[in-house]
Amino acid sequence: MTSKPDADERLVGAHDLALAALREITPANTIGPAAGFLPEEDGSVSLRFENRLAGYPGWYWTVTVARVDDEDPTVLEVELLPGDGALLAPEWVPWAERLADYRAHQAELAEQAASDGDDPDDSADDADDEIDASDEELDDDDLEDDEPDILHAGDLDGVDIDELDDESDDSDDDEESEDDGSDGDDSDEDSDDEE
Repeated sequence: MTSKPDADERLVGAHDLALAALREITPANTIGPAAGFLPEEDGSVSLRFENRLAGYPGWYWTVTVARVDDEDPTVLEVELLPGDGALLAPEWVPWAERLADYRAHQAELAEQAASDGDDPDDSADDADDEIDASDEELDDDDLEDDEPDILHAGDLDGVDIDELDDESDDSDDDEESEDDGSDGDDSDEDSDDEE
C-alpha cells in the first residue's frame, strides 16, 4: 500500500480559487466555511467546504486542485461528496436477487399457513362465496340505476349536434327565401320602369 504524499502548501491555500470554482456551479449561500482538505495519491489536494443545501446533511463541497511543476494551482474537479455518517441511498440490488428473496418469502408464508392448518385455497374459496352472495343480493333495478347515461355519437355534453345542424339549415333556408323575395320585388320595379 502506497502512502499519500505530503500536501503541497500552495494547493492547501488555494481557497479563493476553489470558492470561485464552486460559485460557478452553486449559489454562494449554499457554500459554508472551509472544512479541511484531503491529500490525494497523485499529489492533488481536495479542499472541502461545508454544504448548506437542504437535504444533504453530512455532505461536503469538494474542489480538487493540482499544479504542474511550478505553475499556479488549477481546478481539476468540483463536486458534492458525502462525509462520514452522511445520508446515502441504499446499495443497489439486482432484480434477480430481489425476485429470489421475494419468492423465498412467499414460500415461507405458504409453509407457515400450511403448518397452522389454514389452507390458502380454502380461504380463497370462502372469499369467492362471499362475492357470489353479494352479487345475488343485487337486483336488476339496482344495476340499471347505477349505469350512467351513455352519450351517442354526435352528442356533445348531452346536446345532439345533428339537431343544431338541422336548425341552422332551416335558418339558412329562411334567409335565402327572404333574399329571393327581395329580388322579385326589384324585377317588378324594373318592369314598371320599362312601361
